[in-house]
Amino acid sequence: MYKYLLALLLLSSAAQAQSVEFSKDRFGNDKDGLRAALKEIKLGDEWYLADPPRYEQALPHYLEAQKFNAENAELNLKIGDCYLHSGFKPRALAYLQKAYQLNSGVDPRIHYLLGRGLHLNGKWAAAIAEYKQATPATGTKNTAGFTQDIQKKIKECENGRLLEAKPIRVFVDNAGPGVNSPYPDYGPVISADESVMLFTSRRQGSTGGEKDPESGGFFEDVYQSARTGDAWGPARSLGETVNTAGHDATVGLAPDAQRLLVYMEDNGGDLHESNLRGAEWSKPKQLGSRINSKAHESSAAYTPDGRSLLFVSDKPGGLGSRDIYKVEMEGRGPAVNLGPTINTPYGEEGVFLHPDGKTMYFSSEGHNSMGGYDIFRSTYENGKWSAPENLGWPINTPDDDVFFVISASGRHGYYSSFRDDGLGSKDIYQITFLGAEKAPVLSQEDQLLASRVQPVKETQLAPAVPVATAQVTILKGTITDAVSKQPLEATIDVIDNSRNENIASFKANAQSGRYLVSLPSGVNYGIVVRQDGYLFHSENFDLPAGAAYSEVVKDIQLRKLDVGVKVVLNNIFFDFDKATLRKESTGELERLQKLLTETPALRLEISGHTDNVGNAAYNKDLSQRRAKAVVDYLVAKGVAKDRLTFAGYGDTQPVALNTTKAGRQQNRRTEFKVTGK
Repeated sequence: MYKYLLALLLLSSAAQAQSVEFSKDRFGNDKDGLRAALKEIKLGDEWYLADPPRYEQALPHYLEAQKFNAENAELNLKIGDCYLHSGFKPRALAYLQKAYQLNSGVDPRIHYLLGRGLHLNGKWAAAIAEYKQATPATGTKNTAGFTQDIQKKIKECENGRLLEAKPIRVFVDNAGPGVNSPYPDYGPVISADESVMLFTSRRQGSTGGEKDPESGGFFEDVYQSARTGDAWGPARSLGETVNTAGHDATVGLAPDAQRLLVYMEDNGGDLHESNLRGAEWSKPKQLGSRINSKAHESSAAYTPDGRSLLFVSDKPGGLGSRDIYKVEMEGRGPAVNLGPTINTPYGEEGVFLHPDGKTMYFSSEGHNSMGGYDIFRSTYENGKWSAPENLGWPINTPDDDVFFVISASGRHGYYSSFRDDGLGSKDIYQITFLGAEKAPVLSQEDQLLASRVQPVKETQLAPAVPVATAQVTILKGTITDAVSKQPLEATIDVIDNSRNENIASFKANAQSGRYLVSLPSGVNYGIVVRQDGYLFHSENFDLPAGAAYSEVVKDIQLRKLDVGVKVVLNNIFFDFDKATLRKESTGELERLQKLLTETPALRLEISGHTDNVGNAAYNKDLSQRRAKAVVDYLVAKGVAKDRLTFAGYGDTQPVALNTTKAGRQQNRRTEFKVTGK
C-alpha cells in the first residue's frame, strides 16, 4: 500500500512540474544572482541565434545560467539543443526530457529533439516513438524533406537495434597522453606496422598561436608520434614547413610513412602531399586539378603501390553530397567515381585503403548506418567492390564515426571519438579486434549439486579461436653500406615475377636507411634493392593467395663492385630437380645482363649450390648444370662467353645450417662472384 501511495505521489509531482521563469517575482530575494543569470542567457542567445548558430559558444553561458535556475523549460531545451550540436551529443537527452517535463509545449520541435536525444543514446524503440510524433516547425516549406529525414532516422534506429543485438568483440582504449591532450585530437593515420602515427590537433602552441574566429579553438596542426612498446610516445609538431597559420590536417599516410597527404583550406579545401626527407617533411605540394577542384576535397588514401589515390570530394556530378573517387596520380585520365555500390545519395567520408590493396574502409551516412556516419568495409574482388559491411556495434555508434584506419595486421584500428574517459575533448582511441567468441564446451559429467560428494572432473576448454588477420606481408628493415655501415637512400623495386613487371618502387629513408614494403598475398614477388655505385640485391617472397599476415625484418647491406664480392640471385628459379630455367627468372636474368652490359670489363663466376639432402655427387652435378644454364642464357643475349665461368659446388659451401627447413632453403641458391672488373 505504501509503495502504491508513493508512486501516486511521484506521478502527481511530475504532472505538477512547471517551468520556473527568470523573474523578480520568483527570485526577488536574489537580485544579483538573477541579474547575472539573465546576462548569461543574453550572451548565450547572441551565439544561439546567430546565423549560423554558434552552439559551442552558447553552451557555457546557458550552463552557467542553469546553475541559478535549473527548472526553466526553455533554458533546458536550449542546452539540450546545444549538446545535440556538440561532441557530447548523448548529454542532450537529460535536458530535453527535463524541458518536456516542465512544459510539453516548450517548442514545436520537441518530439524531434527528443527523438534525436534518445537515438543518440541508443534508445531505439523510444526514439522511433518520438520521431513518429514529430511534426515540421511552423513555416517549414520543405515538408517532404522533413518527412524523408524522419523516415531515414527511423530506419537508422531499426539498423541500430539489429546491430547492437550482435555486438562485435573489441576493446576500445584511449591511445594515451602521448597523443591526446586537453584539446581536440583526431584524424589519426598510421604506418602499416603501427610504428608511426600522425594526427591532427587543435592544442595550445599551434603554429601562429591564433584561434579560429568561427569555432573559438586553435587552428589545426599536424603532429607525429612514435610507438614504443605498447605505448605512443610524446607527440611533436611537424613544424612550420608543414604547419601554417591556418588549418592543416592529416588525411592519409603511405604504408611506409614516407609520404603524407595533408588537407589545407586553399581553393575551398584541397589535398596536398609532403615527403619525408631524412627526418624532415617537405613543404606540402598541391596535388593538381585532376584531384582538387573548386569544391571541397576532404580525405584521401594511397593505394599500396603509391601509384593511385582514393579521395573524397563534393564536386558536382557525384551520386550524393560527398563521393569517393579513384585517380592514377601520374596518369592523365580523369578521376573515376567508385559508383553506386559504394557511393550513396548521402555523404561518404574518411576513405582508407588497407595495405592488402583490396580492403577499403570508409564512412557513410547511407547504407545501413545506425545514425550519422558509420564505418563500413568493402572488398575489391573480380573487378568490383563488394556490398559495404557495417563494422558494427560498439565501433559504430548513433553519432558520427569517421576517419578510421587499421594496421596491416588487422589487429588494431584507430579513430577519434568524444568519450567520458577522454583527456579533455575529442581523443584518439585504439580498437583491438578480439575475433569470434570461443564457444563453450560442456562437461560430460553430471551437473554439480550441493549434496554431491564425488568431485567433478575438470571441464575441457574449447580450442582457441584464431583472430582473423589480413592477407599481407610486411617487409621492413634498414639498408646500409656493407663496409661503412652508413644508411643508404636506396630504391626498392617490387616485381611481379610471373609477369616480369615492376609494380611499385619505394625509397629507403635518407637518414636512417629504414624501409617498409607491404606485399599483398597471391603474388610471387621479386624485391630488388639498387643504388648507384652498388651491386643490386634481390629477395624473393612467393606469397600464395590466402597467406596470413606476417612481418619480416630484413636488414640489407649493399656492396660495391669489387673483386671477390658475391651476390645471391634469389629470383632465379628452376623446375624441380632440373636445370630448366622457369619464366619467373626472366627479370633477375635481365638485371644481371644489364649489369654486364653497363660494366664492359666485368667478369663473373656463376655458381650453383644445394643443401645436403640426397647424394652429394648428384647434387654437385645438378648445381653445375643449373649454373651453366644461367651462363648459356646470358651468352645467348649477347654477353661475351669469355667474361663468364660457371661452377657447381653442391652442398660444400653452405651459408646456413642444413638442420632447418629455412636453412636448407638458403643453401639452395644461385649466386655470382666478381672475378674481374
